[in-house]
Amino acid sequence: MTTFAEATLVKPVGSHSYYADFPADWCIGSVPHGGFVTSVFLQVASTHFRTTLSKQNQPHTITLHLEFVRRTQAGAATFEIQDLKLGRQTSTIHVTLTQNNRVEVIGYITNSNIHTETGPTYSTGFALLPASYPADVSKFNANKDQHWEEQMKMPFAEFRKASSKVRFFFPREGQRMRSIADEWMCYRNGDKFTNESLGYVADTWPQVVEFFKHEDDPYALKDKELATWNKNSSNWYPTLVLNLDIKKALPEEGVEWLFVRVQAKQIRNGRMDLEVIIMDQEGDIVALSHHVTLILGVDRNMAERKKDSSGSQERTKL
Repeated sequence: MTTFAEATLVKPVGSHSYYADFPADWCIGSVPHGGFVTSVFLQVASTHFRTTLSKQNQPHTITLHLEFVRRTQAGAATFEIQDLKLGRQTSTIHVTLTQNNRVEVIGYITNSNIHTETGPTYSTGFALLPASYPADVSKFNANKDQHWEEQMKMPFAEFRKASSKVRFFFPREGQRMRSIADEWMCYRNGDKFTNESLGYVADTWPQVVEFFKHEDDPYALKDKELATWNKNSSNWYPTLVLNLDIKKALPEEGVEWLFVRVQAKQIRNGRMDLEVIIMDQEGDIVALSHHVTLILGVDRNMAERKKDSSGSQERTKL
């Protein structure tokens, strides 16, 4: 089992090329977790702006846009970077992830320096609607918070290996709406969340579709035969597009707890949108994310990867 730091480690192989190795324990079925892959993109950007583009003094990713054009796989991965625009306030790079000489994910990432940002600032009065339950994270480990309780055994855990890296705390009274899932989370091994973690955090939550698919909430905090749920896990939810808008620079040493709300506005014909809000203990918005996701059978995840006429591996199309 690898830690987040180990799994997202990237090594430069040139001024604009980086190497990574995706471990199997960060996969959903046979495919690396989309949020994990996003975090590796964030790690690549962080490394590139710390080394090749260090003179820009823009250490913080503020926006990210990824297009997942093919399934990724565990193992070696190469990231190639093109510096699109180097500016005084922001700089944008184009990043391409390839495996076995095939383009898997394409991304655009913009960096800035959050600590030196200046300009108009206004309070918008934003609030979660419906409101989430209040939380005292200092009581979480003792399981004494009035409104939140840890889900000790997550359904579908064997298939969703990457989700086992964190502890999930869900509302004791259940979710506010079937289309919304609220959670508090922390790393299982005691690691802390950094800005590079936000890709993973933005894609790690209960699958909203399953609140509609099953008569009961498979994530509800009550006794149930998890084996039955696991047997009936017949869906895989690959991300087509993931956008990330990072509002706040977390401390370099990281934070232990983050709150996440995910909401689907429309689920139709096997495709859905997902809006994600990530907040810290102080109630500040850390990041916003938006996904376009497909609803597919598990067999599509586990299908053998075809080979083209040259003998190199080819992704099975989504």
